[in-house]
Amino acid sequence: MAGKRIAIIGAGLGGLVAAIKLQQAGHADIQLFDRNDKVGGTWAENQYPGSQCDVPILLYQLSFAPSFTWSRLFATAPEIQRYCEEITDRYRLRDRIHLSEPVTSARWNDSSRTWTVQTSKGRLLEVDVVIGALGQLNRPQWPDINGRASFAGESMHSARWNHNVGFTGKRVAVIGSAASAVQIVPALAKTVAQLSVFQRSPNWLLPRNDRPVYCSNCFDKVRART
Repeated sequence: MAGKRIAIIGAGLGGLVAAIKLQQAGHADIQLFDRNDKVGGTWAENQYPGSQCDVPILLYQLSFAPSFTWSRLFATAPEIQRYCEEITDRYRLRDRIHLSEPVTSARWNDSSRTWTVQTSKGRLLEVDVVIGALGQLNRPQWPDINGRASFAGESMHSARWNHNVGFTGKRVAVIGSAASAVQIVPALAKTVAQLSVFQRSPNWLLPRNDRPVYCSNCFDKVRART
């Protein structure tokens, strides 16, 4: 497979890891496309209050690309997005990434055994392999609730948070109790007047025991040893 022309759709962690590993395997012609203006995918888009990794960050970061600058045991979304920027530079992927340029079509040509990929900027590429790294956690899914369309108040999805809306002293309803909700609810509860959570199925919860982990001179010590 070495020497294949490859297009990767998505520059989140999945797309970045695919590019890194393909690059290490000897592929030189790799192009990544993303609709956002920065790498990071879900971590660039999901910036709701309390957004954090829901597992300890040392288990979540890439085994072959450790970072020593995490500030918390459960790193925040901005930190993980910066980590995506860090590995993009560490593995010299910048020149391969086309930001604010989503792929609009990918057509298979059976005779040439190739894909023709077109982007929103009119770019056409012929490639041997297309890899979809689109993710799913940045795609809002609203429940079908009678009256939602006519609700006069503010409404938003966790994947499309409106930071222009203030919550202090307001009555707020959160629909859902899964991973995003268990981060949003404690953050909002600090400022709102009333908070109601509507859940279909109850979750089992344990204390997260999050805590600071950053040592101001640890990174310099590790870098000196390497």
